[in-house]
Amino acid sequence: MRSVVSYVQRGGRMTVGQERAWKELWPTMGRAVSELGDIDSEPTDFDAWFGRSAPLLLEIGSGMGETTSQLAAAAPELNYLAVEVYHAGLGQLMLRADKLGARNLRLLHGDAVILLTRHIPPETLSGVRIFFPDPWPKKRHHKRRLVQPDFVALVTSRLAPGGTLHLATDWEHYAEQMLEVCSAEPGLRNTSTTEPGWAPRPDWRPVTKFEQRAREEGRVSRDLIFEKVVQAEA
Repeated sequence: MRSVVSYVQRGGRMTVGQERAWKELWPTMGRAVSELGDIDSEPTDFDAWFGRSAPLLLEIGSGMGETTSQLAAAAPELNYLAVEVYHAGLGQLMLRADKLGARNLRLLHGDAVILLTRHIPPETLSGVRIFFPDPWPKKRHHKRRLVQPDFVALVTSRLAPGGTLHLATDWEHYAEQMLEVCSAEPGLRNTSTTEPGWAPRPDWRPVTKFEQRAREEGRVSRDLIFEKVVQAEA
């Protein structure tokens, strides 16, 4: 879809606990995106991986797992799939999820665009969540932002009818870009009925330390929730 990478490759050593999680928990909980079956040949059986049939929700960019682990644990009715490029973050997420007993969580290491393009069949996902993606605040870096027209069109194609795309950011200009891009996507409908279109902040979305820091620095977090339009039968 595009060659511009929207995330920062973070280095650094993992903690002893994170390394243990990779050794003990990853074989059950995780896979590399490159290991998944291709949608045009042998698509991955996600129900088999989770051990059951349930709505499949994808979170893109789970970071250190503070939010993801809590959301997965609070929604046992979902097959919760999280994709992240940061090894230490996935390790920490596994530790958090294991502590909370979130058995409905599976993790993927790799690029979300490749995942959606090659490995997630159309109309598969009940929802996609993108909370606080890299903001790339400098204007010359805006092209690196994840939420662009082509990407939103890709996500929309992978949502089941009625599925939701939920975005959140504490950077005002990025929020405005998200609103503009998603509003222009014909396959999506804004669930907010108030102008300019921000969704009320859901009580169930935990406040992370990064969001709390944004509040202290005077930045307001904004949520956007769009729904996949159900096409009328001809």
